[in-house]
Amino acid sequence: MLRGPAAVWAALGPLLWACGLALRGGMLYPRESPSRERKELNGLWSFRADFSENRRQGFEQQWYRTPLRESGPTLDMPVPSSFNDVGQDRQLRSFVGWVWYEREATLPQRWTQDLGTRVVLRIGSAHYYAIVWVNGVHVAEHEGGHLPFEADISKLVQSGPLASCRITIAINNTLTPHTLPPGTILYQTDTSKYPKGYFVQNINFDFFNYAGLHRPVLLYTTPTTYIDDITVSTSVDQDTGLVDYQIFVEGGEHFQLEVRLLDEEGKVVAQGTGGRGQLQVPNAHLWWPYLMHEHPAYLYSLEVRLTAQTAAGSVSDFYTLPVGIRTVAVTEHQFLINGKPFYFHGVNKHEDADIRGKGFDWPLLVKDFNLLRWLGANAFRTSHYPYAEEVMQLCDRYGIVVIDESPGVGIVLVESYSNVSLQHHLEVMEELVRRDKNHPAVVMWSVANEPTSFLKPAGYYFKTLIAHTKALDPSRPVTFVTNSNYEADLGVPYVDVICVNSYYSWYHDYGHMEVIQLQLATQFENWYKTYQKPIIQSEYGADTIAGFHQDPPLMFSEEYQKGLLEQYHLVLDQKRKEYVVGELIWNFADFMTNQSPQRVMGNKKGIFTRQRQPKGAAFLLRERYWKLANETRYPWSAVKSQCLENSPFTL
Repeated sequence: MLRGPAAVWAALGPLLWACGLALRGGMLYPRESPSRERKELNGLWSFRADFSENRRQGFEQQWYRTPLRESGPTLDMPVPSSFNDVGQDRQLRSFVGWVWYEREATLPQRWTQDLGTRVVLRIGSAHYYAIVWVNGVHVAEHEGGHLPFEADISKLVQSGPLASCRITIAINNTLTPHTLPPGTILYQTDTSKYPKGYFVQNINFDFFNYAGLHRPVLLYTTPTTYIDDITVSTSVDQDTGLVDYQIFVEGGEHFQLEVRLLDEEGKVVAQGTGGRGQLQVPNAHLWWPYLMHEHPAYLYSLEVRLTAQTAAGSVSDFYTLPVGIRTVAVTEHQFLINGKPFYFHGVNKHEDADIRGKGFDWPLLVKDFNLLRWLGANAFRTSHYPYAEEVMQLCDRYGIVVIDESPGVGIVLVESYSNVSLQHHLEVMEELVRRDKNHPAVVMWSVANEPTSFLKPAGYYFKTLIAHTKALDPSRPVTFVTNSNYEADLGVPYVDVICVNSYYSWYHDYGHMEVIQLQLATQFENWYKTYQKPIIQSEYGADTIAGFHQDPPLMFSEEYQKGLLEQYHLVLDQKRKEYVVGELIWNFADFMTNQSPQRVMGNKKGIFTRQRQPKGAAFLLRERYWKLANETRYPWSAVKSQCLENSPFTL
């Protein structure tokens, strides 16, 4: 018998599937234009957690039908943020089940009276299942955190005299074997030890299960005939950049499309018409990664103008999409960007910080990018879920290369390889590719992190998942991150690049750094001999308490972290001359985890503290990454001025 939040999932299941979980239509980022407006709904929302035993009181009493304050007490909750760390309630910090958010939004008069205006509600991220009502009317639901979803609410707000609309969002953070990430609910039935109905959420990943409205919520408008989606792919023919585009229109059949490509100075360099075509850019400025060119991250602007004939007359819609012209390719031993060997030297990250949890925060984001550039990092992996769209935009602007990872972390149960789980995973990859397909910074998709890919169903699961992702986007390689034995891994035959996590002299051979070089070299040689594919050391590191010093080095000291990294670097310097194409430290900054005897207020493997202050290893990596940038420069004369400005060395 299902109890607690799992029972709600079971009860709502038929309704949710009947409504459909996959996104329909495009997922263009809401940008203002002459035809489009946006209104952000960030700030304080009314909030309540459903602490009832079965977590269903909100549905039984239909909290969405009236203002939330009328059905009981509410809290002020900032959006975007996780709800867990904002208050002082111990129960709320570890709450599992349904929480309710509500916000009254005042609408411009023209939005409610102009029937030629389409009004859309967009939720940037809700962890993990969300149901949305506007003025008590169900408008949307979505499974999975980390990715946006939206609903056309035009008819609701244009149905009569209306100055505002009440938005209610119920969110369930329960993880089951079929969610991404997966989890299980453990019921404790011994009433001599636990209260009646007691349960806990078990997870198989090492970060805190923050929940809530983590990213911006907003309203935006388009005309009723509008540009729904744009897909861009780029290539290079000698010095001519080629931009292939496809534009999708909704709401009308009689329309014209004009396309212009502008350079950074606003000069039109190519133009076309129609919903599909190719733009040719002579002497194109290519999009290069940070420290690989004098002018990295060059972005053109693709301006699309739609003109449609409707019963009410002529309608126009405008949308501008940043475009970076670049190519990506993989050989048996190299990763190529614009035909030149690219070596990933960067970090793994988490969306995690004090108080805000996984909530989006502009000052924090800019600080992180300033640290990445100070470090000389040219890449990161979105471990272990898609990051905010604004993060991807900054990567495009700054030339930080991204391995874009799905929330497929903690896939360790046989049940999580079922057809139900696979179908959801396929839908998540479709949403991820649809959102991030046009970002030049995204050079590879990662479908999972450290799954138990030696289990019997894993081969079919990952063969299907990777093939589906490649069909969605043939222009980028696909990987998943493994720590399995090279002889037993059933998923790796289908990837384009092998990403390997290993923690020698940390999770085993504790304190014995003398074994790292042998074990790491053996790891690389076995993987390459078996698969002949380029390899990225996608995680390595050691927990370190800032300010803890020991000589000779002992575990958890800053000296041990530095010594361990140096042992890895000796082998990486050998193998990067052959087939190793990258190294990503675990982790950029300390982050919160579930409480356990193995964690002291979170994971301390960061080279920066959770407050973004450097440990000794940050300076070690800075020296290494700038040297790597200088060695792999292309061309040196072009990047010299940038390196002189930022490098810690005299060049």
